[in-house]
Amino acid sequence: MSVLSWPSQNVLLNAMPSEVVKRLCPDLERIQMPAGQVLSEPGFLTRDIYFPATSVVSMSYVMESGTSAEIALIGREGMVGVPLLLGNSISTVQASVQSAGVGFRLPSRCLINEFELGGKLMHVLLRYTGFLIGQMEQTAACNRHGTLEQRLCRWLLLTLDRLPGNELTMTHELIANTLGVKREGVTEAASRLRHRGAIRYRRGHIEVLDRPILERHACECYRMDRSEPGPRLRRSV
Repeated sequence: MSVLSWPSQNVLLNAMPSEVVKRLCPDLERIQMPAGQVLSEPGFLTRDIYFPATSVVSMSYVMESGTSAEIALIGREGMVGVPLLLGNSISTVQASVQSAGVGFRLPSRCLINEFELGGKLMHVLLRYTGFLIGQMEQTAACNRHGTLEQRLCRWLLLTLDRLPGNELTMTHELIANTLGVKREGVTEAASRLRHRGAIRYRRGHIEVLDRPILERHACECYRMDRSEPGPRLRRSV
């Protein structure tokens, strides 16, 4: 099916009706998504939709000062460009590739045309939209009430859920920027997790050794995320 080896590595594409996928395939492009690549910027028109396969995309709100905080992670369970489904073609957040890999790019008009026809595709996409909004709500609650260590554990788990292995390529400084905290705080929290045997790290790389330890120390928002209906991801190392 054109660029796709079916079933796709993207859960959302797999959930779409086969006749819709056949119509989309001529415009669906398999691409490399290198770490740091910016897919959308606040205030700019969203021209393309992305479906990560082995990559992970971070959605961040950027302040006027240049500081930012992550509001959601998108991996093989979903897509980048949900606001288009709600009639908003101008991006309000920055979408950038956090973990390198491959994905699929589709001109936004192609999916919107199919979406407006209604039917099963509309239900699939709206269900994912609810899933993504739920993740944002939990992130807001975790940022307000969770400790830095709880937030770090949740973030590691959410990222790990979207990767095929148990190693993350990410420095403490980048994690700090993602969480909107100071790097020293991340280093201290990561050190405690290392002493407990949960992780092992060297510059730019974090390996998860004991997932249950992270789950015990993550905030309750992560456990809520696991119980919510929505795209199913791998839940074990």
